[in-house]
Amino acid sequence: MPIAIRTIISINVVVFIIQALGGQTVNEFMIHYFAFDPEWTVALFQPWRLVTYMFLHGGVFHILFNMLWLWWMGRSVEETLGPRTFTVLYMGSGIGGAILDIVFAPLLGVNFVIGASGAVFGVMVGFAFMFPRAPIMLFLLPPIEARYVVAGLIALDVIFVGSADHTARIVHLGGAAIGYLLMKLQYSGYNLSEVINKMEHFWYDMKPRRQVSHMSSVSDADVIEEVEQSELDHILEKISKEGYDSLTDEEKRKLFELSKKR
Repeated sequence: MPIAIRTIISINVVVFIIQALGGQTVNEFMIHYFAFDPEWTVALFQPWRLVTYMFLHGGVFHILFNMLWLWWMGRSVEETLGPRTFTVLYMGSGIGGAILDIVFAPLLGVNFVIGASGAVFGVMVGFAFMFPRAPIMLFLLPPIEARYVVAGLIALDVIFVGSADHTARIVHLGGAAIGYLLMKLQYSGYNLSEVINKMEHFWYDMKPRRQVSHMSSVSDADVIEEVEQSELDHILEKISKEGYDSLTDEEKRKLFELSKKR
């Protein structure tokens, strides 16, 4: 299972177990403070709800079907786009669906929203965008092309918008719309993974780094993976003590490779 999907499913399952085992008190606490409230003042002053609501679910079948759809369609999407771009697609769709709910809340009513459905709809649209003719096997039905399956699910949400079934269909539709826009951006030349890259760079810049004496700069260490940090420090220390010529051919090659990643 690709790393992003594995992480998302793991977090959802852990949170659901906490909801299930914590009893009514714990579950109500989590809903009260982490579910999405489309009242615009709440969304403005408690922005974490735009993200946390995606990891809460109302029952076994709620989380089961969300995670199954994510697994079925998301694997090919992540394997094609990469984990960073996939994460932007997933989170962007979920956040976009919640924001659209703010817009329509005055017309449809203000209710707490939980569940990953908006984000999953964005991933499903991404799958249909990339693999429109891929056959989807549904129970008791012949294979149906992905574009028709996803379009049918979106059409059902449009038909039942405003119904009293307590399903956040506007969030589904918003997630689907944002998913489509993000895929169009990706395939028009914009690199969605840059959003994650910038966050990673900011994180690395914020972390304390060991300075090496007699070196004018150690900025090479800013954007490399943590697993390579100790090796780079060792090479830089060797240069500072014994000079560049003391490096072995392998150490020079490694230094050159790490320098290109800055």
